[in-house]
Amino acid sequence: MTSLNQSPPPQDPTETPPPAATNDEPQDFVWSFRGYKLRPGDFTTAMVHFFRAEVQRANVWRQRLDTTTYWAVVTTGAAISIAFSQSSHHLIILLNFLVVTIFLIMEARRYRYYELWAYRVRLMETDFFAPMLVPPFHPSADWAEALSESLLHPQFPISNLEAIGRRLRRNYLYLYWIIGLAWLVKLILLPRPVQTWEEFVQHASIGSLGGLWVLFVTLFFLVTIVLISIGTIFLQDSAGEILPRFGQFGENATSGKGSLEKIRGWFRPRRRRPQLLTLIITDQRQAVSQRIMQEMKRGVTALAGTGMFTGESHSLLLSAMTVTEIPHIKALVAEVDPKAFVVVIPAQEVLGYGFMPLQEKE
Repeated sequence: MTSLNQSPPPQDPTETPPPAATNDEPQDFVWSFRGYKLRPGDFTTAMVHFFRAEVQRANVWRQRLDTTTYWAVVTTGAAISIAFSQSSHHLIILLNFLVVTIFLIMEARRYRYYELWAYRVRLMETDFFAPMLVPPFHPSADWAEALSESLLHPQFPISNLEAIGRRLRRNYLYLYWIIGLAWLVKLILLPRPVQTWEEFVQHASIGSLGGLWVLFVTLFFLVTIVLISIGTIFLQDSAGEILPRFGQFGENATSGKGSLEKIRGWFRPRRRRPQLLTLIITDQRQAVSQRIMQEMKRGVTALAGTGMFTGESHSLLLSAMTVTEIPHIKALVAEVDPKAFVVVIPAQEVLGYGFMPLQEKE
């Protein structure tokens, strides 16, 4: 096995390299990442515009959430008002259960989109803007990778069930209780006050459907709603609209090293970003390796291999990558050696410099 990573270890992409020394005027500081070079002002301006765009996205979907809730409230008020007239049947209230449930499903879907945009906004707030206010500037090591993956491979940070549970507890559970109470009052008082259980069951009947069946189905529906709202309390795939206070991590959470990392760790999605191992079979070992190490700042290890079909010797290059780097390495290899063979293998875990630390820091 031959290691080709003879260059100095790759720099942290959040660090700004010093300007090159020349006899003329010193060059401007340049922010360098994966072969791109930007002045600090250009990069900061781009991030500000991106942040404003994501905030606008989140605001739009926040307004759509409020609109759906408004529809549910207006529909509930209209249904109850009509149902309490002498000539109206209590079926209109039961139909309102169905309408409000449809609005709940719509709002849960919209809430998942809102959480996606909100996640990006909070990621920039906690790992880019906040560290600027606390010198020395030290954002989380993988914040750019996490944000880049969200842009290249967007995924909802919250499940549909958790979204339904949250909207239930914050808005819709109250509507269901109001509708259920109005339905009971309607059965008890209208068209005339009931005196016995038999009269109550008779009022609950709908056509040929007996009152006991109507009561059972309605009660089952309400119990299911309550169980969903309670059972989803402990689902924490997403941090929600507001991050928890430091105190929620314990009395000593605000003191000691790593308290900010605890907040970041709680906020991040619990799933681990995909990590991959690339195998490159090429006859341009040195050229491909140098491009990967110089442009992508990734280490490369070379192995000797023999093609069993042709009997010819080839070089096998191994390099660990994250999911956002795969398009770059494929384009790079295709440019240097169009005849190369690239295999991308999912890795269970990659530990070491540039990935998860091999040993946790105290």
